[in-house]
Amino acid sequence: MTPPTTDVYAREVVMARVGHLIRRKQREIERITRILRSLFDPSQIQAPEPGSIKRIILIGPYARRSWYEDSRTIEFSDYEFWVVVNHPLFTDERCWRRARETVERELVNRCAVDVEIYCKSDVRTARAERDTFILDRIEAGITLYRASRDAPLPSVGRRGGRP
Repeated sequence: MTPPTTDVYAREVVMARVGHLIRRKQREIERITRILRSLFDPSQIQAPEPGSIKRIILIGPYARRSWYEDSRTIEFSDYEFWVVVNHPLFTDERCWRRARETVERELVNRCAVDVEIYCKSDVRTARAERDTFILDRIEAGITLYRASRDAPLPSVGRRGGRP
């Protein structure tokens, strides 16, 4: 008998946070969020603490409700994600290589994706210095994942299965 799981991750939670978008966009954003969470690889870096994602924020036109898509000219808004990690070392590209490659491979024909990685101290510094560039985007963005609030991903996706 399999023990009951405490994992309650549901795609619908992320999709509901972007409920103002059409269903296809909701699914793409949820998929990108899941890829970032499941393929973040902190083992690539030696650090004084275990690596973790603290927040994933959707910023830009999809968060501001000003996105566009024109099938005649093939112009569309980019997805913009900001990821906040717990330590500056985990902003290293080596931790994100697989996630970026997977996003590119799976979604490049449907959408452009920009992922920026910040650490908690970057956000703290922005607050202390009243950096409006960072603070305004965080404030206007949609938090898709917050470690203190959201359930972990199923362990199946973390062991080499489909993220």
